[in-house]
Amino acid sequence: MAEKETTDKQDKVIELLEEILRWTRLQGVQNARAVLVDALETDAHKVAYQLSDGRSSTEVSKACGVSGMTVTNYWRRWFTLGIAQPSKKYKGRFERAFSPEDLGIEIPTIEVGAKAKTTKVAEPEEIATKEGESE
Repeated sequence: MAEKETTDKQDKVIELLEEILRWTRLQGVQNARAVLVDALETDAHKVAYQLSDGRSSTEVSKACGVSGMTVTNYWRRWFTLGIAQPSKKYKGRFERAFSPEDLGIEIPTIEVGAKAKTTKVAEPEEIATKEGESE
């Protein structure tokens, strides 16, 4: 009988933890969106953030039309805000902590360079494919 009571109590605890997780996730998503909206003021910010997935600051800077140092400064600020984290794969690089598109923030296509060409934001799987071709 004691075993059944223990199992019932464990089931109740699990049920309560799942409910707490649902509410915490909802609140976290709302807070993350608010921070991203405040931090990603310009199209260049949005594109740089989207591309912050372990790429170098040079790669990100070329895609969004700012200097590599500016990208590094973005990364520092975003890390402080909790919306970016150091890359696990590449030392000195950062990765976004959230997908802006998942939070309803549209990533624009921006014009870069003297020729004002439109730069398509490459998705990580496209980059992996290109890297595999060059090896």
